[in-house]
Amino acid sequence: MRSSAFYLSIMAAPVDLELKKAFSELQAKMIDTQQKAKLADLQIEQLSRMKKHANFTHAEITSLLNSTRMYEGAGRMFILQSKDEISNQLLEKQKTAEEKIKELEQKKTYLERSVKEAEDNIREMLMSRRAQ
Repeated sequence: MRSSAFYLSIMAAPVDLELKKAFSELQAKMIDTQQKAKLADLQIEQLSRMKKHANFTHAEITSLLNSTRMYEGAGRMFILQSKDEISNQLLEKQKTAEEKIKELEQKKTYLERSVKEAEDNIREMLMSRRAQ
C-alpha cells in the first residue's frame, strides 16, 4: 500500500509543477499585456488630442482670407507659409493620427485576445487534470 501511495505522490508532483509553470507564464503574460494596453491607451489619448487640435486649427484657418500671412513654428523660429500649405499639413496630421489610432486599437484587441486564449488553455488543462 505504501508503495502505491508513494507512486501516486510522485505522479502528482509533475502535474503540479506543470500547472504552476502554466499559471506563472499566464500571470507574466497578463502583466505584460496590461502594461502594453495601458501604453496603447495613453498613445491613443495623445493622438486623439493632437488630431482634435489639428482639426480646430484647420477650422479656424479656413475662415481666414487667402492673403492672410501665416507662419509655421519650427523650433524657436517661425517660417512664412501659404494658407494651402498649412492647411495640407494639418489635414495630413489628422490623417496620420487616425491611422495610428486604428493600428493601436487593433494591437490592443490582439493583446486582449491572446490573454483570453492563454486563460482558456489553462482552463482546459485544469479540466483535463480533474477528469483524470
